[in-house]
Amino acid sequence: MRTYHCFWLLFWAGQPHQSFLTPLSKRTSGFPEKEKVLVLSGNSRQDLHRSKRSWMWNQFFLLEEYTGTDYQYVGKLHSDQDKGDGSLKYILSGDGAGDLFIINENTGDIQATKRLDREEKPVYILRAQAINRRTGRPVEPESEFIIKIHDINDNEPMFTKDVYNASIPEMSDVGTFVVQVTATDADDPTYGNSAKVVYSILQGQPYFSVESETGIIKTALLNMDRENREQYQVVIQAKDMGGQMGGLSGTTTVNITLTDVNDNPPRFPQSTYQFRAPESTPLDSPVGRIKANDADMDENAEIEYSITEGDGYDMFGITTDKDTQEGIITVKKALDFESKNLYILKVEAANTHVDPRFLYLGPFKDSATVRIQVEDVDEPPMFSRPAYIMEVKEDVPLNSVIGTVTAQDPDAAKNPVKYSVDRHTDMDRVFNINSGNGSIFTSKPLDRETLLWHNITVIAAEINNPKQSSRVPVFIKVLDVNDNAPEFDMFYETFVCENAKAEQLIQTLSAVDKDDSYNGHQFSFSLAPEAASSSNFTLQDNRDNTAGIFTRKTRYNRHETSTYFLPVVISDNDYPIQSSTETVTIRVCACDHRGKRLSCNAEALIHPTGLSTGALIAILLCIIILLVTVVLFAALRRQRKKEPLIISKEDIRDNIVSYNDEGGGEEDTQAFDIGTLRNPEAIDDNKLRRDIVPETLFLPRRTATARDNTDVRDFINQRLKENDTDPTAPPYDSLATYAYEGNGSVAESLSSLESVTTDGDQDYDYLSDWGPRFKKLADMYGSMDSDKDS
Repeated sequence: MRTYHCFWLLFWAGQPHQSFLTPLSKRTSGFPEKEKVLVLSGNSRQDLHRSKRSWMWNQFFLLEEYTGTDYQYVGKLHSDQDKGDGSLKYILSGDGAGDLFIINENTGDIQATKRLDREEKPVYILRAQAINRRTGRPVEPESEFIIKIHDINDNEPMFTKDVYNASIPEMSDVGTFVVQVTATDADDPTYGNSAKVVYSILQGQPYFSVESETGIIKTALLNMDRENREQYQVVIQAKDMGGQMGGLSGTTTVNITLTDVNDNPPRFPQSTYQFRAPESTPLDSPVGRIKANDADMDENAEIEYSITEGDGYDMFGITTDKDTQEGIITVKKALDFESKNLYILKVEAANTHVDPRFLYLGPFKDSATVRIQVEDVDEPPMFSRPAYIMEVKEDVPLNSVIGTVTAQDPDAAKNPVKYSVDRHTDMDRVFNINSGNGSIFTSKPLDRETLLWHNITVIAAEINNPKQSSRVPVFIKVLDVNDNAPEFDMFYETFVCENAKAEQLIQTLSAVDKDDSYNGHQFSFSLAPEAASSSNFTLQDNRDNTAGIFTRKTRYNRHETSTYFLPVVISDNDYPIQSSTETVTIRVCACDHRGKRLSCNAEALIHPTGLSTGALIAILLCIIILLVTVVLFAALRRQRKKEPLIISKEDIRDNIVSYNDEGGGEEDTQAFDIGTLRNPEAIDDNKLRRDIVPETLFLPRRTATARDNTDVRDFINQRLKENDTDPTAPPYDSLATYAYEGNGSVAESLSSLESVTTDGDQDYDYLSDWGPRFKKLADMYGSMDSDKDS
């Protein structure tokens, strides 16, 4: 029996597997009449050989989309070890085992529990095993087999896009490629014709066609015009089963747009246009608009306008509005109704982009006639020039006419005109104008050196209608006349050394002239007649607009004459000749052997004018008496112990008089009285002090001139600062007395009148901190403590 089974197993293995690869002719319900098993029956044993395997199978086939109510039978597994006594048990594992596929463990029958879809999973790989129920051991090795799902035509073709969009140029040739559509079928392309798709056109004929196998859409009609129809909707069908009856199908929509080409020339809707323009229309202003229609679009409809001929060819221009493609006619030159009131133009409109393929349709341009009527308006007067330039000499007499402006009414009425000067441009009313004839004349003297150009505006207005007015600028240049004498280019104050030698150059002079010279200034220098013969100096003209001052003698004495005033006459060479006399101040100074100035003052030996020698002696005696008084008073203070100077406020001291003004005596005219302080500019800083004889001669210090509104306090502070820093100033306790004390001193009062208010003795040690000027007082009062201690 064992040999019998092995014989049939090998017989099955040697047969072709055609029966297993052929699909079932119909769906089965339950078990078929004749089961498919893995062992086959036969009678011959002679050609069989024993196989190591005792059971084999390859694959099963199963139709998809089973619609029966029972489980779909797949096949049967059988082992030659099965005696039929139920001792073997068949086990199934792998894809879908136990859920999608179940097996009868006793018989080995396999069934599908659910409807299968090949498009979801076309192949299932499972493993089968036969085991002994009693021992649980496999009687056959585990073997793998395949369940393959056979396809049925259950999927219609699907296009890759729901809607296709395409475009082609209008007027395209027949057979021009438009777009290719593609449909796919999910069915098995290797099994039957379920996935073989054929394309056909359902809507869109006779304009388009489609290739049945490729899905390429092409044009089918000649000269399709976008201007007649721009959009087309084509419906394409894709059908499987090679297009046979019973096949499934799908459709898609293709939207086809015809793009524009320049196949239409521009055309004017009318042959003649008429416009009106006032003669006062500003330049480059629009007069009117014209438009040629073009059925094309975008750049194919772009139009360029031009004026080809006409009597107003140079009077008007035309441009293209890029947004509306209109021709804008503008004014290029000023219109004048009185000169010409009608212009006739020929305007041409042409495409800027021409397609040579369509030149056979005719010229892509058109022309029209434009008539422009000029309207008369009331215009303001017009000057004969856009601006006037006039010249006048600066010495011209008043009311002299310097020029004339003219203006006329351009209208046919020729209304009379009156003239006036815009006073905003001539605030000083230097010029006037004759309102009838426009002649301009002077009303005030002119000065070129003050103002070279006068820019005024003249107004011309119609007498009947003053609102109609116009303006013109008039530029008046003032011509130079030699009316200014030359003068020094600066103030000259020089010096000469006492030890100077004769013919020594001490100063070089230069001059300037406010007048204008076309050939350049030429000045001549000379000494004034009154100084030419008696002067101690000579003047040499260098003939280059400069002159030199030379010494005439050897040695000068500053104690005899400290300052010389040298008058110099300067003349120009213009007509009329102008001259002036300038003064050079020369001071006599002490110099070293190299000519370097040391001092120009003579204070030690020269007494100021107005004071005699007796007055000076009286002043010195007063100073000596004052110093002796101060010393005696200080000595008395040393002998006293520290006690209040005034015991009580009731103490009567009739001989004590307080003055706000302390001077240097009756003869001291140099003291700073209150009148001088109230008028600071009246002070002569160059006056020499008479109270001391300086040890060293210094140059006088120039102090800044105080303003009229300078406060007395500020003036005194300024003079205090100058005296503190001046090495030639006298000591602090000399005659420099001031009438204004100020708000108080940081040193507080030194007067003994208030010492009675203090309970203790007054302490004067702080005087030693006030500097060298208070050293004497510090010695007098500050040492009282030391005396008391001793």
